[in-house]
Amino acid sequence: MKRHNFFGELKRRNVYRAAVAYGVVAWFLTQLTTQVFPFFEIPNSAVRFVVIALAIGFPIAMLLSWLYEFTPAGIVRTEDVDPLQARSLQRATGRILDFIIIGVLLLVIAMLIVGRRPFYNQTGESISQKSIAVLPFENRSHDPDNAYLAEGIQDEILTRLSKIADLKVISRTSTQRYKSAPDNLPEIAKQLGVAHILEGSVQRSGDAVRVNVQLIKAANDSHLWADTYDRKLTDIFGVESEIAKGIAEALQAKLTGREEQALAIRPTNNPEAYDAYLRGLAYEARYYSSGFLYELEKKAISSLERAVELDPNFAIAWARLSRANADLYWFQVTPPTPAVWRDAAKRALENAQKLEPNSPETLLALGYYQFLVLAGPTWVWGDYQAAKKTFDRVGKMLPNNSEVPNALALIARREGHWEESIAYFEQALALDPRNLELLTAAAMTYEWHRQFPAALKLYDRMLDITPNDPEIMASKAAIYQTEGNLQEAAKFLPEINWQSSDGAFDAKMCQLRLERNCDEAVRLLQARLAQLHYSSQESKGRAQVTLAFIQRLAGDTAGAKVTAEQARNTLEPLYKDQPDNFFVAALLSNSHALMGEKDLALKAAERAIMIVRRAKSAVKGPAMEENLALIQTMFGENSPAISTLTQLLKTPYTGWYYSLPVTSALLRLDPVWDPLRADPAFQKLCEEKQP
Repeated sequence: MKRHNFFGELKRRNVYRAAVAYGVVAWFLTQLTTQVFPFFEIPNSAVRFVVIALAIGFPIAMLLSWLYEFTPAGIVRTEDVDPLQARSLQRATGRILDFIIIGVLLLVIAMLIVGRRPFYNQTGESISQKSIAVLPFENRSHDPDNAYLAEGIQDEILTRLSKIADLKVISRTSTQRYKSAPDNLPEIAKQLGVAHILEGSVQRSGDAVRVNVQLIKAANDSHLWADTYDRKLTDIFGVESEIAKGIAEALQAKLTGREEQALAIRPTNNPEAYDAYLRGLAYEARYYSSGFLYELEKKAISSLERAVELDPNFAIAWARLSRANADLYWFQVTPPTPAVWRDAAKRALENAQKLEPNSPETLLALGYYQFLVLAGPTWVWGDYQAAKKTFDRVGKMLPNNSEVPNALALIARREGHWEESIAYFEQALALDPRNLELLTAAAMTYEWHRQFPAALKLYDRMLDITPNDPEIMASKAAIYQTEGNLQEAAKFLPEINWQSSDGAFDAKMCQLRLERNCDEAVRLLQARLAQLHYSSQESKGRAQVTLAFIQRLAGDTAGAKVTAEQARNTLEPLYKDQPDNFFVAALLSNSHALMGEKDLALKAAERAIMIVRRAKSAVKGPAMEENLALIQTMFGENSPAISTLTQLLKTPYTGWYYSLPVTSALLRLDPVWDPLRADPAFQKLCEEKQP
């Protein structure tokens, strides 16, 4: 047969149409099986069988379309068809094939629209199809003490996924707010900004462990992939890597050679050490979700210490141990003493560096040591440039770790790079959208930069997570106070008593002061001082200083001096023990000023500025300048006070006397600035428009 006759015959016998129809139907069946089979827990091998069968069937189908024809009498060989009827029959067959092609194509288009179109999270952002959140794993063991295994395995899966740059992975802090296998997956996915959800469960019986996982496409609640892993407890190490690889394959994520190696790393060969490590991870997760209950972090440290005792070469455990100790040092936790946590953090970091100096976990611990431990709670001595370089390096190795942009945001903020800080916070929030601590830090950054509408939006997001939270409502009230809208601020300050949280109580005190209702403020402060057990002498001294200020504004000069003397007696021993604590120095300057001791007050205020000057902290440095301006105002040094306030109105920073930076509205309303009101320069400051 000649070539042109052969192709003509292919066309006449509808082989082309049959090929197109077969291809469309085969694609549809492939998509259908990959969606449906996991739902019924049919093994992935069945899906592979369908794909192979369809591939083998293609040449067979083409041969049959060449040899046979549809007729009213049934299927007959093409050569047996009456030549007079052949053309009309073949046209009818072609129309049937066309209808099949069109029908299946419509189904394909529908699947593409439903399955492939982007959907949007609560902020309106488009959601990547290569995004995933790993929900808490369910503990199906009879013993509730085995919950740590489910928590630890979930954390390890997230750790491995965070190393894949082609994926977007939501941090555990956000996912922990949901229960295992919830009913409203599409809504949860939108809140988290992901297209896919991984659910899982862990069941332990003796030394046998079963891990079940299923990957779900949230938009249509369809199952993309599922698997079950049965392991002995002594051989549980590789499960997290296998699951992470399965997820990457299901989401068609491209893995670099380095990422493939990172997924395959076995952290330890000691099963007991790994078990202790998983317990440590579980305690750490509970520590963060509890709002920093220090006893949980101490338990995490104890478990991690057990892990490295069993396997001294367990580098990742050493790195996590360093970070846990650094955290307790930063918060100055006792007992035993903060110095113990600092030294333990350094020792654990050095061990991690000896074993794996270039691993992302070790570098992350190094960054936190440079940032938290070297800076200390006074924010003075931190090696920010070194920490920034370390975190930049880690960010390339852990592209889905929200801690990295969060740390970079804090560093940029302290250096006064406010726009850069905000950009980093937004990056972190994309990976950890329901993290209240992160949302608070981002909102405060917007506040200190005087971008109040953006801060209010973040607080609204927080109230969506924890409705009617008094601290969050107090933060909203503070913004409205700063803008001079006292009526709106009052709506977010419910009934306050001496037992109220610090944030709510401080906001109420500011509200009463700005409303010039100082008598009520004095009553509440006196009740709080008399009945509240303060967590530290520093907190007690701060409360005494606040009461003395309000008594002075209420006209009780004698009472203010008595309270100020009590504050001085509380703060002076702290100042001697902590000469580099700028906060104590500033409080002490206030107590001296309220007692009328001008020289001592100015000396302590200037010392606070020297400790935390702007070059060290763009956040706290200007706050100490505000404190000096306040003391100058109290002693009639109006010109330097107004000069400082003029500069502060243009400067982003956290406030000293207020929770937020000074604004024209606060200068206009607050009675503490009354001694300046006759000065035309101050009047001009009060009339300036809000930034």
